[in-house]
Amino acid sequence: MANTFTSVRFMTAGEKWLVLSAWKRFIRNGLRQEDFSERLYKHLTLHCSFIAHYSRAGFYQHYFTESAMTLKFLSQFDQAGPCWSVEYGGEDWLRNGNDVSREYYDINGMMVRVGALFIPDLQARSKEALKESDLTLAKVLLEKHGYGLNAK
Repeated sequence: MANTFTSVRFMTAGEKWLVLSAWKRFIRNGLRQEDFSERLYKHLTLHCSFIAHYSRAGFYQHYFTESAMTLKFLSQFDQAGPCWSVEYGGEDWLRNGNDVSREYYDINGMMVRVGALFIPDLQARSKEALKESDLTLAKVLLEKHGYGLNAK
């Protein structure tokens, strides 16, 4: 990969490479909390149209402990879709929409391109986990209302 990043007022090209490295590690390793670095969290909240959710731990809790929310998060970086901001809508964070987002277009676009290597598998795993969770809940509710597997 050639040096595709440019330095901007609040982020050097080198810092952009560090964010990309943190992003790769996080998604390559299956969205583990120990790989969700402060650097990545700050980039997501400052330059990718995510709100902070009070802290890195709060952000992680919000997006990566329930499969439905993980799928929502991943959709923002899924090049097979529109890559709209899941919190604000629109694509300004990625598509060079305004002066601020234009400064981070290079790193955000690269995050989407790198995501293409890992996101389909992460989505498949999240969908399977969501299905299992839904089926478990359905069984509990059927039992609660007398329609369990052994009901007559």
